[in-house]
Amino acid sequence: MTVRIVTDSSCDLRGDEVADLNIEVVPLSIRFGDDEYTDREQLSVERFYELLANSDTLPETAAPSPGRFAESFQRHLDAGATAVVCVNISAALSATMQSAITAADSMDADIRVVDSTSITVGLGSIVIAAAEAAKNGASVDEVVAIAESMSARTHVFGALDTLENLQKGGRIGGAQALLGSMLSIKPLIDISTGEVHEAGKQRTRKKSMIWMRNNLAEFGEIENLAIMHGEAPDIDDFVALISEVADVSEARTEVIGPVVGTHGGPRVVGYAFTVPE
Repeated sequence: MTVRIVTDSSCDLRGDEVADLNIEVVPLSIRFGDDEYTDREQLSVERFYELLANSDTLPETAAPSPGRFAESFQRHLDAGATAVVCVNISAALSATMQSAITAADSMDADIRVVDSTSITVGLGSIVIAAAEAAKNGASVDEVVAIAESMSARTHVFGALDTLENLQKGGRIGGAQALLGSMLSIKPLIDISTGEVHEAGKQRTRKKSMIWMRNNLAEFGEIENLAIMHGEAPDIDDFVALISEVADVSEARTEVIGPVVGTHGGPRVVGYAFTVPE
């Protein structure tokens, strides 16, 4: 049995990571006003942040069409895959999962769609684990079980520099209470359940980073630590701070791409990890 992995571009995996594990990434679309771009194909991460800094219009994201997923699934099947596992951004945050399900239902093949209940590097870690298992010969049931187990154990936390993007994009969710003092705080969010929830609030960026360090320490033993940032100029300071409580030597550090960056805004820092079974 040959199992292949598909995901979407909110996973924030680098090109080399995708290529090494034969992962196919289906892109979402990013719209700045009347200009629409296909993530990673027509819009690089660097260009996205340039546009974000210079645009008066808040960008919007759009899920891939079912057809785009179907094309991806078919490419793997044509290449000899006997099953495809598609792991996507949290269904509570995007219509991407529904597009993947619609595509899978339209095809006469063994295609499993898994809700990661996660985003960015959290999703990326789940996808990597699934792809490594598939590469090592795991069955489709085993790959799905790994993805679902990791999804249930993955935590994602972020320290925003602004709430403007999250609010205007309609993804504020359970963090609505933060809005009253939006201009005077540095919001902390927890996306571990697949929805955005308030985790805390601090008055300065430094204090928000210290909160992130202390929060990580409270979990004790962790696995698959991955660090994320929205082109934050102080990312090295953040990594150094959390290295006081966790081993960062094996941690992936990724720049948040356009899909999540649209809602999180610039200069966000955060991490994802899994707790042991």
